[in-house]
Amino acid sequence: MTDNKQLEKTNNIDQIEEVLGHLAKKDKRMIVAFAPSVRVSIGEMFGGEVGKNVERKIVTALKLLGFDDIFDIDFGADLTIMEEAEEFAQFMQKKWTSNDEKVKNSTFFTSCCPAWVKFVQKVFPQFRDNISSCKSPQEMTSTIAKTYYASKLNLKPSEIYFVSIMPCVAKKFERLTDSFIDENGKKCYYTDAVLTVREVGEILKAKGINLLELEDGQFDLPLGISSGAGVIFGTAGGVMESALRTLEDKFLPQKSISKDKKQQTKSMDFLLKKGKNGVKEGCVTIAGKQVNIAVASGLAGAGELLRNISSGKKHYDFVEVMACAGGCVNGTGMPLCTVTSEQKEEIVAKRAQGLRKSDGKKSVRKSHENPAIIDLYANFLGKADSPIAHKLLHIEHNTK
Repeated sequence: MTDNKQLEKTNNIDQIEEVLGHLAKKDKRMIVAFAPSVRVSIGEMFGGEVGKNVERKIVTALKLLGFDDIFDIDFGADLTIMEEAEEFAQFMQKKWTSNDEKVKNSTFFTSCCPAWVKFVQKVFPQFRDNISSCKSPQEMTSTIAKTYYASKLNLKPSEIYFVSIMPCVAKKFERLTDSFIDENGKKCYYTDAVLTVREVGEILKAKGINLLELEDGQFDLPLGISSGAGVIFGTAGGVMESALRTLEDKFLPQKSISKDKKQQTKSMDFLLKKGKNGVKEGCVTIAGKQVNIAVASGLAGAGELLRNISSGKKHYDFVEVMACAGGCVNGTGMPLCTVTSEQKEEIVAKRAQGLRKSDGKKSVRKSHENPAIIDLYANFLGKADSPIAHKLLHIEHNTK
């Protein structure tokens, strides 16, 4: 007999007709949000410059398709950093004060990439509990849309249909790990549907919409406001750097924090020494103490990194892993590229550069300085890792 859970997953891979059906019926509040890397890649499907940020044209295109609210997954990335930075700070406090060698030598891993999480669950289950309990930006955004935003509109969660546009096929399965029971006692998901960059590009083409010819639109509020830290989530090392930007301020006296936000942030590339298989390592100083960090891009490098940690050959405090080489800008749901491996690397690099440029242009470049995030905590969540924040924004990484 076919496993019901496996059947459920199989039936939810291609949701194009389902999404278009809801858009046509207008039977729910249709909300859509797209990931950082989408804005520097989908333009390629219309002959656009590789790496150019076309986020405002995407907003217009999605409005033309009939969506009611266009939000930014970058907002969810900022929210992830708020929770993850607090979680890591608590983790390090335990390490710094513990006499237990196992605790002192433990490693904290990021949780944004579902393929990486699944890899650990299946291949290195001994590290399962070391992964951050924070939901991914996709799930952070959809959760807040169906709770905080729904309450502002006086809507029930079941009256909202949330679609995310992602660079990664694994995100289609990730949504099925994050469920809740609605007001009718029915099991529902915070993210109702996931479409890839490729799928959305094909939908627009089928509708006769040339993305590059559209006027610029504006994200809707409040989940359309983001920082530069949220933007760089789409490239390898971006999650780590974003977290460190917030952690740096978290441990600094308030009077020491510069008001010049743009001058405050630097790329952490100069901190990282490049190793084998896409692994980079370095160290930073937090609260006067050295913190060893590493960024792994690609599962081959991740596997080697975990083996080195297991054997005691390497010691890290904080590790970011992305399953795809280069990060989400090289996701499995991106526009197809029939080019050589060298040309593909150049394309991925240009997409990453596009995100970095977008970060540099932002007036706010740290997650905790995003005004929409500040308002969300002030009026709904209270503080990072509060009881309500933990209930809504964290998840257990079980092996099921």
